[in-house]
Amino acid sequence: MTDRLPHALRSDALDNRERILDAARALFSADGLDVPLREVARRAGVGPATLYRHFPTKRTLLAEAFADQLHACRAIVDEGCADPDPWRGLCLVIERICELHARDRGFTEAFLSAYPGAEDLAAGRAYTVRAVAGLARRAKEAGRLRSDFVLDDLILVLMANKGIRAASAASQVKASRRFAGLVIQAFEACPRHAPLPPAARLASAGRGPVDDGSTP
Repeated sequence: MTDRLPHALRSDALDNRERILDAARALFSADGLDVPLREVARRAGVGPATLYRHFPTKRTLLAEAFADQLHACRAIVDEGCADPDPWRGLCLVIERICELHARDRGFTEAFLSAYPGAEDLAAGRAYTVRAVAGLARRAKEAGRLRSDFVLDDLILVLMANKGIRAASAASQVKASRRFAGLVIQAFEACPRHAPLPPAARLASAGRGPVDDGSTP
């Protein structure tokens, strides 16, 4: 009986850690980074002391909660940069980064902010900026990206994408894809006006979903 106790304690600790991370991801995604850690603990069904034992600071919790998104972000950027066609690679980055951010408001806020002490997030943002800068330079040299594009334009895109509010999570991703299509046409040196992704029903403040008759 005593031989099994340490293993049981380790399992309980791992379960608590996963519950805390699941709660943090859900709350940060829905409400942003201002959620108090006590609310995270309450949502996870653990005491504040248990939360602080696993994550002594909010910074450590943020880094762990968004580790998967940071990895996904880096993979997207690496795939885009590896494409021999820099414009196609840049389009891929815009489309997939917008979708990734549309799925998680908390990650967008963490990625765009200078959260004190969040070295992993800052490093991930710096890596993305450097990689996209190189990709954009190549796309300009190929004559596909407009010459007046600057990196702040990409930050502006992510800020605008963060503001999308739709009737459901699926509609939010759908709206983000359409927004990315519009952005790509705006960034192209000689726009070809390819068909946009389908429109989504958006939530207009105080009025509920907007239906212009174009969506059945």
